[in-house]
Amino acid sequence: MGLFTDGAITTIEELSGHDTQLLTVANVEGIDVTRKLLLAQEEISVEVTSLMGRHASPPALEQVVVTPAIKLWHAYRTLELVYRDAYHSQLNDRYASKRDEYQELARWAYSHVIQSGLGIAADPVKRATPPQVVPSAGSLDDGTYYVSVAWTNGAGEEGASSTPSEIQTAGSSFSVRTAAPATVRGWNVYCGRGQEMMTLQNPAPLTTEEAWIQPALSSNGRAVGNGQEPTYRLAVPRILQRG
Repeated sequence: MGLFTDGAITTIEELSGHDTQLLTVANVEGIDVTRKLLLAQEEISVEVTSLMGRHASPPALEQVVVTPAIKLWHAYRTLELVYRDAYHSQLNDRYASKRDEYQELARWAYSHVIQSGLGIAADPVKRATPPQVVPSAGSLDDGTYYVSVAWTNGAGEEGASSTPSEIQTAGSSFSVRTAAPATVRGWNVYCGRGQEMMTLQNPAPLTTEEAWIQPALSSNGRAVGNGQEPTYRLAVPRILQRG
């Protein structure tokens, strides 16, 4: 699932899946959708922090896991912001109707966050940074390879994987290193001939001091994961959402 603070919760492509007219409206009305994604996430972070603050010893925002309900909340809040701007630009009732629709959907998603509670990682693992991938002695098939890494904590829980790095081989292999913070206890390597084909290569998590020398490419490992799962659910009070 990944942590709330790992980066953008929703992509523009995912938003377009909710609203096929999004990019057309944004282009016509001069709306920066990337900026709206960021603003919506900032707004939600304030609300999530407020919800957790009602507990005597609240967890940190960095421990919050992006559950499906939070992801929907963010998507609908972003679309609400887009159509709010579009309406203010043209005072078009169609835009007002879409704004109101997404406002209601955001409230619906928020209610599910309240019902299910906030997903919390007791020992959070942030999204890994892209690895350093350099040529090394070996005999991999010549071609282009994509490499991603994911960090793990002491319990072996894996955080969200990095953006893939790309390398071309010619009569060689490659080595992989990662620069992890002190809280990280290990890391995993995912590799494939395409970004959608990457699978786990190492049989057990590597230590942060180790380098991984890629042997023959294995396709038997699991696919890249979606990030850390919650350790527990934090119950939150049922209060009226603003807006």
